[in-house]
Amino acid sequence: MTSLEIDIESFSSVDLKKCGVYKYAESPDFEILLFGVSVDGGEVTVYDLASGDTVPEEIIKALSDDSVIKWAYNASFERVCLSVWLRRNYPQHFSSYSIEEDTIRNYLDPSSWRCSLVWGAYMGLPLSLEGIGKVLKLENQKMAEGKALIRYFCVPCKPTKANG
Repeated sequence: MTSLEIDIESFSSVDLKKCGVYKYAESPDFEILLFGVSVDGGEVTVYDLASGDTVPEEIIKALSDDSVIKWAYNASFERVCLSVWLRRNYPQHFSSYSIEEDTIRNYLDPSSWRCSLVWGAYMGLPLSLEGIGKVLKLENQKMAEGKALIRYFCVPCKPTKANG
């Protein structure tokens, strides 16, 4: 195994846009709902963690293996979220990087992560998955209903009479 392509969907009661990824992921109720991964460019597998699926141990180990390159769109988000998830659920497989100047620690080493958002921007592509799909005329476009589903499952909302 030399590379992982990763996408997660997560939930936290902390507003990501207002507070940033670190506070979002460190919230006590933070959880990863879906974990999508492709190993070495192979078929994508989605693990529904919210329904009890478990990620295979070899993938868990690869997340903290610096010789395995991890790709993600907005890789910083995936790296921080997976750091917290590993620390909480698989502490035996979590290893934080340690650089003398780093006062934060407790996160996976960023050196083995690659961000496809940044690489796309470097090539002059739009900064959204939807925009990239259109420009590249990809056969499989981003799902139009995706934003609504993310809002429904992943973004906290204030209780009302309608939603409890």
